[in-house]
Amino acid sequence: MNLYIQSKKSYKVKHPVCTRNVLKSAFVSLVLLANVATAHRSSALDLATFTETATIPQLHQKMKTGELSSEALVRFYLDRIAAIDDSGPMLNTVVQLNANALAQAKAFDQRLKSGGLVGAMHGIPVLLKDNIDTTDGMANTAGSLALANNFPKQEAFLVTQLKKAGAIILGKANLSEWANFRSDKASSGWTSLYGQTKNPYDLTRNPCGSSAGSGAAIAANLATVAVGTETDGSITCPSAVNGVVGIKPTIGTVSRQGIIPIAFSQDTAGPMARNVVNAQIALAAMTGFDRQDPAPVKIDDKTQTFAKNSSQGKRIGVLRQLSGYHRDVDQLFEEAIKQLEAQGAVIVDDLAFDEGVSWGAQEYDVLLYEFKDGINHYLKGTAQGLPKSLAELIEFNNKHSDKTMPYFDQEIFISAQEKGDLTSEAYLTARKHAKEMSQAKGIDKLLETHQLDVLIAPTTGPAWKTDLVNGDNFSGSASSPAAVAGYPHITVPMGYVSGLPVGLSLFGAKLAEPVLIDVAYAYEQATLHRKPPKFTGR
Repeated sequence: MNLYIQSKKSYKVKHPVCTRNVLKSAFVSLVLLANVATAHRSSALDLATFTETATIPQLHQKMKTGELSSEALVRFYLDRIAAIDDSGPMLNTVVQLNANALAQAKAFDQRLKSGGLVGAMHGIPVLLKDNIDTTDGMANTAGSLALANNFPKQEAFLVTQLKKAGAIILGKANLSEWANFRSDKASSGWTSLYGQTKNPYDLTRNPCGSSAGSGAAIAANLATVAVGTETDGSITCPSAVNGVVGIKPTIGTVSRQGIIPIAFSQDTAGPMARNVVNAQIALAAMTGFDRQDPAPVKIDDKTQTFAKNSSQGKRIGVLRQLSGYHRDVDQLFEEAIKQLEAQGAVIVDDLAFDEGVSWGAQEYDVLLYEFKDGINHYLKGTAQGLPKSLAELIEFNNKHSDKTMPYFDQEIFISAQEKGDLTSEAYLTARKHAKEMSQAKGIDKLLETHQLDVLIAPTTGPAWKTDLVNGDNFSGSASSPAAVAGYPHITVPMGYVSGLPVGLSLFGAKLAEPVLIDVAYAYEQATLHRKPPKFTGR
């Protein structure tokens, strides 16, 4: 998603994919019928309560003592998906399921008995945004009818990394179609394949995007961790408005291979979880140097200690330039500043980028150029019978417009198609300007001038009413500086406005994830803002 463009949309259609939706429901029903006395029901452990706040190490400890198994955890989540996602509130977040998830969980349980934990994600159910390649029998669709039958032959590098650490890919999560890069009138969380995802805190409100399903599913406790992707705001916005933790890492630390692209200079995957510990563990598992990535960044040390006093002595800059668009959010932000100060942080207040520092128009131009190049390259590697270029995608949407464009058009696609290649002087100039403004003259200058560790701002406003006619209604956002710079950005729950969650954003220099995680964890533990959703608004 790109908050500058403000584009995203989803709607539920049943085309060939309806078959997959039916199979998904049938799979869950068979599992439940065949296992009436499931492990999680017979156990003394209340998984609904325990998993809401449990860290991955706590889950592993229960597995080691025999109070929990990976199989029971997977069954528990399949049960919740059937009860909450496919029935009841009908959140519409999980759109495909891995038919081998239970078998994989059983294998991990046997391995635990014979040889211990495979890795830091041993037996942990993970949802992938439906723009990430996996070879678990699930299509990678970007929510588009055009890619309904796109079954990758190779999985994304980040998926391989997760599996090496022991993760179980439970299923695919809905998104904003084409990661919200098709129209500037889109509704976040809407796809022509799967329909509209709902916000679990108020079903009439929007989950934000483009990682809409990932954020809403984790908020509703439908998996331990989800993976989202971001170009500008697509992890941080849905994390904030769904009351979860989201980490957009430094560009290149998580491989972009196997992800349906928007723009390689800003795209990244990142974890979404109900607590900082789980998000960090998933992030460490996902990262890795991949020569297939266009510009890989190596991390030598992935260790992270978690201490409740880790904000002590940190110099935190308050970027008020990115606030002021919502009175109630501003009040919560003031409280967050006081809480950080009470934890021993040194607050440097009332900061702003220098006059004339801007990059919005140039960023949009860069995204158009890089999208055309990136999507053409991705489509060339797909199976026969699928569109092979952006031009063919545009043609497909026109041919099937009753299903693909019932609410919004494809003007961003058309604008991208009109661009030249990546040797264009216009592209090179725009990219250089955007990077210079966001990095050297933006974030880097503030950090260096004031000797700061972290910059903070409200992530975005509370969720708006879903509106398929007019599209999204953003009040403000802190995502762009770190997104354009390619620097890390974390959002953590900051409180509630009329029952709707909002987030606190922390961002900083390249590879500053450890210090951002330190402060995010200390703030999270001191405030414990997060509360489970109540699925109101039915």
